[in-house]
Amino acid sequence: MPKKLLLLPPLSVSSTFRALRACPAARPAMNAARTGYRVFSANSTAACTELAKRITERLGAELGKSVVYQETNGETRVEIKESVRGQDIFIIQTIPRDVNTAVMELLIMAYALKTACARNIIGVIPYFPYSKQSKMRKRGSIVCKLLASMLAKAGLTHIITMDLHQKEIQGFFSFPVDNLRASPFLLQYIQEEIPNYRNAVIVAKSPDAAKRAQSYAERLRLGLAVIHGEAQCAELDMDDGRHSPPMVKNATVHPGLELPLMMAKEKPPITVVGDVGGRIAIIVDDIIDDVESFVAAAEILKERGAYKIYVMATHGILSAEAPRLIEESSIDEVVVTNTVPHEVQKLQCPKIKTVDISLILSEAIRRIHNGESMAYLFRNITVDD
Repeated sequence: MPKKLLLLPPLSVSSTFRALRACPAARPAMNAARTGYRVFSANSTAACTELAKRITERLGAELGKSVVYQETNGETRVEIKESVRGQDIFIIQTIPRDVNTAVMELLIMAYALKTACARNIIGVIPYFPYSKQSKMRKRGSIVCKLLASMLAKAGLTHIITMDLHQKEIQGFFSFPVDNLRASPFLLQYIQEEIPNYRNAVIVAKSPDAAKRAQSYAERLRLGLAVIHGEAQCAELDMDDGRHSPPMVKNATVHPGLELPLMMAKEKPPITVVGDVGGRIAIIVDDIIDDVESFVAAAEILKERGAYKIYVMATHGILSAEAPRLIEESSIDEVVVTNTVPHEVQKLQCPKIKTVDISLILSEAIRRIHNGESMAYLFRNITVDD
């Protein structure tokens, strides 16, 4: 008779992690085969792998072995140097200035892992690119939805991101999206690093940012101010394509059709709604890219009597001449997280400070792999946050 095979019960991942947390000295590298997951970086440059290294250090892991590079003709090539069969794979991709190259690196690595028989492929994309192109503009396109479709086609099954520019972007995806928040880290920075923060007022540089500013003000028990006027150019004021075909002079109108004419907008002179005199002004937003609007807001706040001005945001893209403009402005300090690499900008402008958010990203990775609830990471988070 053939011998019967003795099947051993599978090792419980949750119980293993509990034991490891109880005894950190016995914690093995998380990339060991028995743990069932790998962590890769989709970018090979030192600035972009910094966040990935911080995350893997917190997990007690090592970065997966891979090579990502550009051919002489500009094509992106990705080579996976170890087995990923049946594993949960987490791809960490921070977005440098060359956005399109970073997107191609992510897509090609995801597809390479898919063809290598990875079980799940989870993209850890702290700053989601093209998130500002999530609405129809004139005869443009909703590029953010296109990117979501491309990521799904490449093989991604889940995404971890942070502070999407528009929360509705989650609806573009056909798989789960965890939109984490950086506000707890920024609130902690205000409480611990800004002297006399109780004398501060939270400022929205435009009415569109008022909800975010209100959330900060209510949590810190501080006052709120909103800047409104001609200097602001809100996204909602732009044409969204519903005026097609374009209006033409002497256009033929169907007899008997008289549609009401929409009155043109006329913004009032720039004003500050709220008292900032003799106070610390803290401007909050989700993205700092072109800083002209922040510099203009700082000048207005100085004129209204604010004696110190901070700017806080999740994503510090700081493109073009942003470091120089900040250094020459009335802004005293710009605080951003490390969702986007900005070490070069910090060398150009000492006013730029960084808050590390690798803790929440590493915890999200651990919980997703273990099948644990993500609710702990969204404690006290409301719809407006």
